[in-house]
Parts: sequence; structure tokens; C-alpha cells
Amino acid sequence: MVRFTVVIISFVLCFGSFANLAGAKETKQKIAEKSASAILMERDTGEVLYDKNSEEKLPPASMTKIMTMLLIMEAIEDGKINLDEKVRASEHAASMGGSQIFLEAGEEMTVNELLKGIAIASGNDASVAMAEAIGGSEEGFVDMMNKKVKELGLKNTHFANPTGLPADDHYSTAKDMAVMAKELLKYDLITKYTGKYEDYLREDTDRKFWLVNTNKLVKFYPGVDGLKTGFTREAKYCLTATAQKGDMRIIAVVMGAPTSKERNTEVSKMLDYAFSQYKTHKLYDRHQIVKKVKVSKGNKATLTAVTSERVSVLMKKADKEKEVTTEAKMDKTLVSPIKKGDEVGKLIVKVDGKAVTESALLSSEEVKTASWWQLFKRTLGQFSKAPSL
Repeated sequence: MVRFTVVIISFVLCFGSFANLAGAKETKQKIAEKSASAILMERDTGEVLYDKNSEEKLPPASMTKIMTMLLIMEAIEDGKINLDEKVRASEHAASMGGSQIFLEAGEEMTVNELLKGIAIASGNDASVAMAEAIGGSEEGFVDMMNKKVKELGLKNTHFANPTGLPADDHYSTAKDMAVMAKELLKYDLITKYTGKYEDYLREDTDRKFWLVNTNKLVKFYPGVDGLKTGFTREAKYCLTATAQKGDMRIIAVVMGAPTSKERNTEVSKMLDYAFSQYKTHKLYDRHQIVKKVKVSKGNKATLTAVTSERVSVLMKKADKEKEVTTEAKMDKTLVSPIKKGDEVGKLIVKVDGKAVTESALLSSEEVKTASWWQLFKRTLGQFSKAPSL
């Protein structure tokens, strides 16, 4: 068991801070008045700071592409695709309407270029081209999307396509979108795309195409670097946004706003509220080593357990001094074979002795089943180290 302790020292609050906190409750009630649904979440802990009808099923429009990008990021990390790999657009992908990068049937673009088209310009054609490349077909990719929905424990989401174009049985909630965004943000690479305000495709051709981010807060709100807008007549104006200041990253979701201006205003209010009232203390980075643990019958005697995500504790700025501890609880019996990335335990975060959150610990390496000869040599080695009588 690993135990890590840190004392968070609160600052002395000035009179103006007390006045600010006194008005916080009233401000919070007015954050998202005009949207049908909204949620404000701290990314590392998943703690909800504001909620308005966040479990109401609504059409997510192009915020659907958060799940599309999540599966792309997973495929890149797993080595199934790489950024320089070229993808050929099918006739089906090229036929997508709505927002697009105007792919032609048979045209080839790299995964890097298509990611730009999805993240910045919300390209439906780029989304379907990537879906076909990863899932074998759009239908196969949609099956992957809904499988991931179940893996994340989302009860109120179902996808019918990777684009968010209107379709039967295609819905989500603000809460579920925030959880998907939390998962996507494990991959630092994604904000290199979603945080760009503008870029270009086909720069060396006569079809040079200017990309401008549909999320204007990337340019106009300091710290915003994603994630995805959405709009259809049915869904109205939607946005899943994320912003980082110091160690704290916030996710804000609004669905069903009447105008793009109101959507941006309400998200800005939510971000203002979070950053003015809360602070985050980082404990671990993603993939940081926590401990080594024994493995039974493996070709290695031990494996290294690492964090699956960044681990932090969230505090109100007005909070007094608190003791924060972490405890690593490993699975009691780890038996080979174990794959890299398999869950091998939990990291529990406690504040003043009370558990507030937990996060999966993963194996950083593959451990195969040992041969009888490897086990024999290991046993023999243990005997040779035993003290003589």
C-alpha cells in the first residue's frame, strides 16, 4: 500500500473575497438561464460544480464528434493508426452534407489533416472518412461508439452516426457529454487540434481550404482550448467547452441555447464561476508511476502500476487547511497474463480521512505467463538467497 500526504495551505482571504463568495449562490442560479440543459465539471476529479437538467436526453448535434475524436485518439495511442497515415475518402464520406471540408471521392488526406477538419471545422465528411478507416464502415464505427458509451457507464446516450446529423435514436445529455469530454481530455494531443482558432488544408493546391474554429471562445476566452460546438434546428445551439488555468481544467456543457451568442455567454459565465470559486491541487500526472507489485506465474516477477489519468483534489478557495492523502489499493491476486493498460488496482484520494474520489491504476507493461523453466529458475534463485542455518 502506498500512502502520499500533502497539506494544502489556504490563503488569508481579503474582505473583497468574502463579498464575492456571499454573492456566489445568487450568481450560480443565473449561470445558464436560457439553455435547456447545462453542467459544469472539474476535469480531474469529475466533481460537478453546477447542474441544470443535466440528465435530460437531447440531440447533441455535432458535439457527437467528441466521441468520434475519442475513438480516434484511442486508435492512435493503441498504434492502430498514426497521424501520417493516409485515408482515402469514399463516395459515402464525400456525400455528407452540413459542415464539411469538401472531400472528393477518392481524395486522400492524412489522419492529421482529417483531425483538423473534424476538430476545427466540424467536418462531417472528415468524420465519416475516419469512421470508415477505424471501424471498417460507418456502421461498424457507430457500434464502437455505443460500446464505448457502455464502457463509460453512460445510461442516457445512444449514437446513430459519427457526425451528429439528425437521426432517429441519436441522443445524449449534458452530463454524459461532460463525461465523454473528461475521457477525451486524457489525451493531451487533442487540444493541439481543438485549441486552434484557424488552420489550412490542401495548402499546396489550388483547392487551399481555410479552417476557422466553430468554437469562438478559443479566441475570445483566455484558457479555452476546446472542445466541440453543435447546432441543428432540433438541437439548437450546443457547446462542450474546456478551459485550463494553472493546474485546474474545467469542462462546461450547454445544450439547447437559443442563439450562439447566448451559448457562448452562458459557458463563459460557468467558467468564470469555476475559476473564481475553486482551486485544484495536482497529485499525479497521467501514467505516473505509483508502485511496483508482484505478479503470480509471470515471465516478470513484478509489474509497474501507473495512473490512468491526472489525479487531483478540488478545493473551494474559502476552504481552511485540509490534509490530503492517497492510498493505492492493488488487486489482491495478480496472475499472468496481464496486458499493458489492464487495470490492476485503484488510487483512492482522501480529504481529512474521507474518500472523495478514486481512479484506476494500470499496468505499464505486458506480463506473459512464465514457462516452467522460468518458474524453476526463479524458485531456485529464492532458495539460493535463503540464509544458511
